[in-house]
Amino acid sequence: MPAVTPDRIVIATRESALALWQAEHIRARLARAHPGLQVELLGMTTEGDRKLGTSLAKIGGKGLFVKELEDALLHGRADIAVHSMKDVPVNLPPGFVIAAIGEREDPRDAFVSNRHRGLSELPPGAVVGTSSQRRESQIRARFPQLRIESLRGNVQTRLRKLDEGQYDAVILAAAGLKRLGLEARIAGLLTPEESIPAVGQGAIGIECRADRADLVGLLQTLNHADTAWCVRAERAVSRSLGGNCTVPLGAFATIADGRASMRGFVASPDGSRMARATGEAAHVPEGAEPLGQEIADRLAAAGAREILSALEGVA
Repeated sequence: MPAVTPDRIVIATRESALALWQAEHIRARLARAHPGLQVELLGMTTEGDRKLGTSLAKIGGKGLFVKELEDALLHGRADIAVHSMKDVPVNLPPGFVIAAIGEREDPRDAFVSNRHRGLSELPPGAVVGTSSQRRESQIRARFPQLRIESLRGNVQTRLRKLDEGQYDAVILAAAGLKRLGLEARIAGLLTPEESIPAVGQGAIGIECRADRADLVGLLQTLNHADTAWCVRAERAVSRSLGGNCTVPLGAFATIADGRASMRGFVASPDGSRMARATGEAAHVPEGAEPLGQEIADRLAAAGAREILSALEGVA
């Protein structure tokens, strides 16, 4: 018997400007796809938001941005949660599912500076702000003369710190800047070859309880098949290597002309050790996870597990 379509949906969302933009975007898409559906937002403050002054690596990673939203789903205060996929742990708690992934925005990292156009223009000793060990390791490997300093806070806070002169440049996700209408702040974009994006970067995911067949079916109208395929492949890399949001690991897949291409890396935070791998496969529905596994195997052969083991030893 087919599931009954709900007439009201509550979206759990963080209350940052970017998270609210994403939730409003999903609300508008649901309203267009399902006329008459009532969609409401439930704004929440997560543990990750409450500890913006502390390094994510020290307090448990980006999963802290997700847990409270999942609790709202579990206890019926909300029906779905909207996330940046790069913030979602690769292993969901039992009983939850990512029911849809929207079309990807620009997945690249953005260089933001008021005086310089790119990392190569920064003088020795220039201070670059980033919250990401993934970004930090890749910058240190290419530009060891630069100083990398931790940068937490929402997008507006990070830009304010730059404008106050605390940093010479900051690295942010291009997707977030574009979604907030701040594209003019981007001085330059780092190509995926220069800075491999985070797993799922630029993609919005919609999570619900696995037992809500009514929602899983309804949300499929919002799913972008190619983006979902790529994100599944990328998450398979991290899952296979046992990586999480606090280690310097990136994976990025693209699809063109019936073929999927992928690159990935694992590094030490200082960029002194780095394993890289590339691969491609036919773009077929069941091929995402196998491609991710292939990249993970190649990274392991290049020394990724030793790098990750060393990181665990100093955690």
